[in-house]
Amino acid sequence: MDLSEIGLCKTLRLDLLRQRELLSGSPLAWNWRLWLYMLSPRFLPVLLFRLAYKSQSVGLGFIARSFSMLNFLVFGIEIATICKIGPGVFFPHTQGTVIGAVSIGENAVIYQGVTLGAKDLDFTYDATRRPVVGDNVLVGAGAKVLGGLIVGSNVCIAANAVLLESVADYSVAAGVPARVVSVRGVKCE
Repeated sequence: MDLSEIGLCKTLRLDLLRQRELLSGSPLAWNWRLWLYMLSPRFLPVLLFRLAYKSQSVGLGFIARSFSMLNFLVFGIEIATICKIGPGVFFPHTQGTVIGAVSIGENAVIYQGVTLGAKDLDFTYDATRRPVVGDNVLVGAGAKVLGGLIVGSNVCIAANAVLLESVADYSVAAGVPARVVSVRGVKCE
């Protein structure tokens, strides 16, 4: 999905709806108030990233880096301002997370301590050395997805896995180095 086609406001609305869906089992959901979701430490990093991405895409690099730095200082999450992330991304916790992927599809769930990026130093942000992540992907705490690989849609990457090879849709990858341990016909949950 091209984020420029749906716009910033609609993308943020989809992000909020996804948060509400994922948190529907919480007591907050029974007495849901939009502003509480918007002020949560699960949504504010997404908002700051969206503002950074939008600023970068319209040529305001300094402002984009400012939003990105604020995200890093307050929430401990580092997200490349040019990474395309589809709507519905959810960060249950953010500390120690580094996202330098080329793109991440819709409805991704990314836990704390995750790294999505190059295998080696890559300050030029070479897309051939960074992962492309599909839709509905769950990345467990501490997992590392490194290099120019493709993670299919509906994939689960286990906690602390180190994924160095591409994985197909509906796969579950675990271990160091990560291997496909099962293939399922349903989304990861």
